[in-house]
Amino acid sequence: MDSIELFAGGGGLALGLHAAGFSPVAIVERDADSCRTLRENWLGRMGANPHLFDTDIRKVDFHEWEGRVQLVSGGPPCQPFSIGGKHRGYHDERDMFPNAVRVVRAVRPEAFIFENVRGLLRKSFAKYFGYVLLQLEYPDLTRGGDEAWTEHLSRLEEHHTGGIERGLRYRVVFQRVNAADFGVPQLRERVVIVGFRWDIQERWSFPRATHSQDALEVAKWLTGVYWDEHRIPCSQRPAPPPRVEHRLGEIETLPFSARWRTVRDALAGLPDPRCNEASRIANHSFQPGARKYPGHTGSGLDSPAKTLKAGGHGVPGGENMVSFPDGSVRYFTVRESARLQTFPDWYVFPSSWTESMRQIGNAVPVTLATVLGASVAMTLVEHRRRAARIPDGRPQAF
Repeated sequence: MDSIELFAGGGGLALGLHAAGFSPVAIVERDADSCRTLRENWLGRMGANPHLFDTDIRKVDFHEWEGRVQLVSGGPPCQPFSIGGKHRGYHDERDMFPNAVRVVRAVRPEAFIFENVRGLLRKSFAKYFGYVLLQLEYPDLTRGGDEAWTEHLSRLEEHHTGGIERGLRYRVVFQRVNAADFGVPQLRERVVIVGFRWDIQERWSFPRATHSQDALEVAKWLTGVYWDEHRIPCSQRPAPPPRVEHRLGEIETLPFSARWRTVRDALAGLPDPRCNEASRIANHSFQPGARKYPGHTGSGLDSPAKTLKAGGHGVPGGENMVSFPDGSVRYFTVRESARLQTFPDWYVFPSSWTESMRQIGNAVPVTLATVLGASVAMTLVEHRRRAARIPDGRPQAF
């Protein structure tokens, strides 16, 4: 199935969706360093041949793909809604949701997947978020040139409640998801918006979590399997913290599947970046200067990492560090950070450490994108199967 990837950044969402069965025919990203990463991997190592638009999305005409692609996806710039930003939302010129809606209107895909920071669900943005959702539900009902967004919202609400059945429509749902619940070794909450075109008459819901904190705590504090896997001697295994110790009997009886993955899991097999062996691994160079800041103390080895930030040194970089049991810290290398975002080791970042960390910190974890994409792809495949059958259940002849 074909797709169009918007605001691609370093390519995490596109890579995960590709693993789920979607092949991008067009990728749009205006940042020069991000485009360098995309060319290095998509046009070089992967041998794929998408059309890479290294320009502002507002300069691209998408009508040539109308009705020809199954999925539009992307992560509109999150700075307007980021908890760490200035929270200007719809007053911020970097708000690209209107352009995401424009592409959906032009292309008319069978489905779309958009991702953004959890700050989008802040109370102060509630009205505008509802506006975004209604635009995605009714992309043909466009905003007038001199119409305020609040006036447009009123028209959309009247259209939505009036039961009017005309124009392009989508069934839209959203959910805040934690990447750690799907096998990503990082506590990373994001808002995901998924829509299916009105004629796709299939039921869909967000995938259920496959990994849990409870399972990790059982593996560490009850069975010891976690420490066994990493060959940690009994003498070096920490005691369970009080908050866990008092509920071990409770979690022992809970149903669970896989455990959360940790920083130690993600870094397994990588040499210390300060040793000579590390030079043979792409993007695995030691970066000096790490130090703790109040509230920014790095990530412990035996838990999922804190959310990686799109920054290098200073306070943002304080979350991009690994914290060792002896209290020392160092920056994650680019390769380690890529692993925390579940990029494969062959995927390289050819820019500087700071620029690469920015791309990785802004990326959608590849594994999370694969899980979401596979679920959407299965729904679209099932739609095709139903459409290819006549009422008595026999295959339709073409």
